[in-house]
Amino acid sequence: MLLKEISFLFWKEVRLETRAHYTISGLLLYLLSTIFVCQLSINVASSSVSPMLWNALFWIMLLFIAMQAISKSFLQERSNRLLYYHSLASPKAIILAKIFYNASLLFALALLAYMLFSLFLGNPVQDQPLFLINIFLGSTGLSSMLTLIAAIATKATQGNTLIAMLSVPIVIPLLIVLIKIAKNALEGLERGVSGQSIVILVTINVILVILSSILFPYLWRS
Repeated sequence: MLLKEISFLFWKEVRLETRAHYTISGLLLYLLSTIFVCQLSINVASSSVSPMLWNALFWIMLLFIAMQAISKSFLQERSNRLLYYHSLASPKAIILAKIFYNASLLFALALLAYMLFSLFLGNPVQDQPLFLINIFLGSTGLSSMLTLIAAIATKATQGNTLIAMLSVPIVIPLLIVLIKIAKNALEGLERGVSGQSIVILVTINVILVILSSILFPYLWRS
């Protein structure tokens, strides 16, 4: 029953975005303009970009895209629609469907960003599979974290401000692990070096999903 509700709500999110595609269009425009500015600035400064600068620019851009894409998960929902959801599905199904949809959207945007970075700024990544796994786990972690924060922010009058205040200190530990794994992938180190960090990243993702499914029903009833 829970899986059926999650699947229904997930595809509901997809249909809403395809009908009113201004959100995705805005994100694509933000992505393209950011990469264009990075490429223009680097070409002015030097003829090439160092791997560490490439890594930093990629994750900074992905963080801001995640905040832009996920911050409106609940803020754009009207009160009457939320009441309809209340009669339609369980709160656990609602938050998990939001997380899965946001993770899918962010992973697709991250892959697009990776391809555009490779096209315009070069591709210094030596271990491609490890970097792609890192992107997937990072997209899932950021989506889980920011979706829960967006749900909390709906209870405040200044929701956007609260999202920015809560997300930055909470996201930093996750970003540290992501950047560390990405650095190992760029340098082509043995995958065993990143094993512990990957386990930590998977554990963080699992904890975030479990916490969201436990805490959101209390927010939903308040």
